[in-house]
Amino acid sequence: MTKNFESRYFEDYKVEQEIHHSVPRTITEGDLSIYLSTTGSRFPINYSVEYAKSLGLQRLPVDDILLFHMVFGRTVPDLSLNAIANLGYAGVIFHQPVFVGDTVSASSKIIGLKENSNGKTGTVYVKTIGKNQRGEVILTYYRWLMMRKKKEGMLNSFENYVPDLPKKVETSEFVIPKNLMIENWSSKISGSQNFFNDYDENEEINHLDGQTIEEAEHQIATRLYQNNARVHFNQHVEKEGRFGKRIIYGGYIISLARAISCNGFANTFKVSAIHSGKHSAPTFSGDTIYAWSKVLKKEKINDRIGTMMIRTLASKNNSEMKFPDKNNLSENIVLDLEYSVLIPI
Repeated sequence: MTKNFESRYFEDYKVEQEIHHSVPRTITEGDLSIYLSTTGSRFPINYSVEYAKSLGLQRLPVDDILLFHMVFGRTVPDLSLNAIANLGYAGVIFHQPVFVGDTVSASSKIIGLKENSNGKTGTVYVKTIGKNQRGEVILTYYRWLMMRKKKEGMLNSFENYVPDLPKKVETSEFVIPKNLMIENWSSKISGSQNFFNDYDENEEINHLDGQTIEEAEHQIATRLYQNNARVHFNQHVEKEGRFGKRIIYGGYIISLARAISCNGFANTFKVSAIHSGKHSAPTFSGDTIYAWSKVLKKEKINDRIGTMMIRTLASKNNSEMKFPDKNNLSENIVLDLEYSVLIPI
């Protein structure tokens, strides 16, 4: 019997199969520093201990997108080693904050399988649950990915099952951190005087700042999450693949888009949910990422905090702001993300 683990191929998954992922991860201040160095994020609540304390938080809260990556990274050996691409997300809910020193773990259920007509791949649909060291649910999400087959050809007696995925997360499921004293929020510290009432529905914002992706920094970021999917690291193999080189982890594009969006959304202190996400085109080292957003909907949570539903597009090597139809994205659009944030009123 071999000691190494080749992970699973499409044929190895069964609907309703549950997988408990290995290697829980304790999040440290060092992790936050590496995330900062690979994204340039400037949201102060996640990087200033003193500011977090002034807002009623006893410890430094982990950036929500970093938390997503840390949970996602637990799942990679069981779900992504033989994947060709991660295709999209739905129903991502940040159930409660995670702080420096907390330990995250994850489990997943296979909720759908579909063979692709090329006979070489299939699509795997999963629901993942992330928990902290107390067994409390901190994150849940759905995703689907394109998976290699062990053998080419259509399977005998196989029935496709494509699950119904949530179209959006309800506002009632959004969580405000306990003990948060939002009345102490400072526009001087955030660098912006734009709050909930300063935005209009359908307002479009160009975040301006482009970031060129270097091979090394992408690999450092992806290793930070313990995402060891081969398509991101093994140039020896990928030079013979369909692109001839390694592809950038799609989640890294989400991180860059969120970081870039600080120029325009500096007071959006928490991501509550990701309603839908689509990696519409691959990204490679040397590409420059731009981002722009549209405010789709606004709603007051209480008299001090509001929520905004936002559509953010990330573009490679093209800074011209456009909002094409979701089903007709131009080649430069690499990410189409709809999500909700909390912002002081």
